[in-house]
Amino acid sequence: MVPLFRWLSKKYPKIVLPVIEEEEPKIIGEDGIEVIVPIDISRPNPNDAEFDNLYLDMNGIVHACTHPEGKPAPETEEEMMVEIFAYTERVVNMVRPRKLLFMAIDGVAPRAKMNQQRSRRFRASQEAKEKEEARREAVAMFEALGHAVSDETKEKKAWDSNAITPGTPFMDLLANSLRYWVSRKINTDPGWKDLQVILSDASVPGEGEHKIMDFIRRQRTNPGHDPNTRHVIYGLVSDIGRH
Repeated sequence: MVPLFRWLSKKYPKIVLPVIEEEEPKIIGEDGIEVIVPIDISRPNPNDAEFDNLYLDMNGIVHACTHPEGKPAPETEEEMMVEIFAYTERVVNMVRPRKLLFMAIDGVAPRAKMNQQRSRRFRASQEAKEKEEARREAVAMFEALGHAVSDETKEKKAWDSNAITPGTPFMDLLANSLRYWVSRKINTDPGWKDLQVILSDASVPGEGEHKIMDFIRRQRTNPGHDPNTRHVIYGLVSDIGRH
């Protein structure tokens, strides 16, 4: 089956448009240090389009922030949370939803997909084990050549991406951290004060993209639903359009 987005973008190339992203202004503070001023998302969208609802499939964001490509990964889970906040805020700043922000984290998957996920996680675990063995061999080689290796380097362990699985302490930390961050944004950011924010965390069964589409379908059945509501769905799942 041809992926939907590739087919649409080839058949209707004008639907793919670059997003105008407003940069955070910088000012010099009283102490002479450069200070970044947060973007005021209550102002009109620079893309000349206004959107009502933004839906985020959070697992793609979490994976991109916890083990990014092309740059060093955060060293602690606390640093990972900060990266996730920054990534999420950047997307919100681009879209500027006026009514709703819906953040969906993958919960327990349907049974039909569990075997696929299990095999993928076993493979990830095996790859992590091989990388750890290679790291230990490299440390031993450096020491054999007479180079000093710190105890911190010797004992450092790679972060296991299998932690991004429903029921793990990491997912509990993620949900609690997002709740705290959202509460802080609503209380301190003018662009968030009238925004309804819904977090569907890993304790709610179903994959993120399914939760998003189910929510949209349920909203459309409400008597007071506005058929002209403008939705934006952001996710790194290629088949999200099929749902």
